[in-house]
Amino acid sequence: MKRALVVGLVLLAGAATVYLGATTDAWFLDAVGVVVVLLGLVGVHDLVQTRHSITRNYPIVGHLRFLLEHIRPEIQQYFVETNTAGTPFDRETRDLVYDRAKGNHGEEPFGTERDVNAVGYEFVAHSMRARPKPDSAQPRVRLGGPHCARPYDIALLNVSAMSFGSLSGNAIEALNAGAALGGFAHDTGEGSISRHHTAHGGDLVMEVASGYFGCRTPEGRFDDEAFAARAELDQVKAISIKISQGAKPGLGGLLPGSKVNAEVAEARGVPIGTTVVSPPTHPEFSTPLGLVDFIDRLRGLSGGKPVGFKICIGSRREFLAICKAMLERGSAPDFIIVDGSEGGTGAGPVEFEDHVGMPLTEALMFVHNALVGVGLRPQVKIGASGKVATGIDIVKRICQGADFTMSARAMMFAIGCIQAQTCHTNTCPVGVATQDASRARALVVDDKMHRVFQYQEKTVNSARQIVASMGLDSFDQLSPRKLFRRIDPQVTTTYQELFAWLEPGELLTAPPEAWERDWREAVASSFEAASDLDPSERRPAMSRGDD
Repeated sequence: MKRALVVGLVLLAGAATVYLGATTDAWFLDAVGVVVVLLGLVGVHDLVQTRHSITRNYPIVGHLRFLLEHIRPEIQQYFVETNTAGTPFDRETRDLVYDRAKGNHGEEPFGTERDVNAVGYEFVAHSMRARPKPDSAQPRVRLGGPHCARPYDIALLNVSAMSFGSLSGNAIEALNAGAALGGFAHDTGEGSISRHHTAHGGDLVMEVASGYFGCRTPEGRFDDEAFAARAELDQVKAISIKISQGAKPGLGGLLPGSKVNAEVAEARGVPIGTTVVSPPTHPEFSTPLGLVDFIDRLRGLSGGKPVGFKICIGSRREFLAICKAMLERGSAPDFIIVDGSEGGTGAGPVEFEDHVGMPLTEALMFVHNALVGVGLRPQVKIGASGKVATGIDIVKRICQGADFTMSARAMMFAIGCIQAQTCHTNTCPVGVATQDASRARALVVDDKMHRVFQYQEKTVNSARQIVASMGLDSFDQLSPRKLFRRIDPQVTTTYQELFAWLEPGELLTAPPEAWERDWREAVASSFEAASDLDPSERRPAMSRGDD
């Protein structure tokens, strides 16, 4: 309403200036009046168009942003590289996401902007036996181990966890509607399932975090009945227990009270206007065995749907303790999403974003090797999350040990995010990360849903084309030996040669020296090291749960 009033006043001022010029024979007033009227008409168009969120929220003046982008690409790059939560995407990657979301080909003149001679530069090798890109449907990965009654075939690229409350209802709807169009999954984030998640029927991965939003008792403990009621929805295809996230590992989620309106409060089961801080750890379990038991509990309550967990790796020993707990219980998660420390967030301490947690490449290879080493890799699928945005990102992560990928920030770009870095203030200029209805209206679901769909489809197709160019027939043929890294200005080597890779069951028979200490210190009954426990506590607990 305020925007319409301002545009109306501009039109009125222009008309009045033209009238004044005509009655006083002041030609310059006529000229000024015509210009002002034209600006007013531009403002009217800005208010009613649905393509550009920034001009829809900021009629007339919003065009300055696009003008600056056209005349000075360096200005655009500066804003992208300095106004980003977490490790930033470079301009080339960001622009590629925008192009794909808008249905463009994402081609760039004059070649790469990468320094191919820099230490750390990575690439894959094409083949003289290159294949044409397959015409078949996008490949799928089956989530569902031996204890899963209702497996789910997940896409190679999916919407990573972003909660309603952090994002606007329109943003959630655009993401889910895009997922419905493309047949890929949409992770709900820890904010629970809202009406915006169910409005368009896209597949959901229901996230259960330490705050248990949407399935909590008034005291904040886990509520079996409330969980089952949501998990049994046909739209919910899998359950993900959030242990930690890359942007702020060791901390719970944070939602400022200014964003907790009546609708958000209802979805989460919290009071209106209260700043919501999740506990750093889960109240329902405190040991590796307890986690495995909690996974089994959720699998039963959901009617046998795939259940896994998301984790940013910190201690290698603690994850190995979880592996030992899987072996002792004879049960494992159906999937594990590895979240890299380079992930971003709308509200997190800078020190945590920059210096806490293991980067995705190292974490992904470690989790893959650990599961191979204990003989569980065939039944546990691995997802990769953290700065996944392009087709080559998908290919690289699969070479490093992943089966599928999740993307958050690139999906936000697809629905119009300009990285204004105001996520926590409730004043997002493009309606993505706000609960202000007047700002959220700028994000038009019917437009942005197609951008989400187009971005995901073109990115996966790019990954398929890269695989075909490598002379391979499927993603299953990717391996560490297919990915190269420059280790000094004159030498490149493959991931197979650069890193140690375990053989199936190797940790159970003869752990390598680099793994031996962590494996020996890992205890299924505790996240503490074996050497720190009382001798009576070192034997694995045989009872169920933490009791």
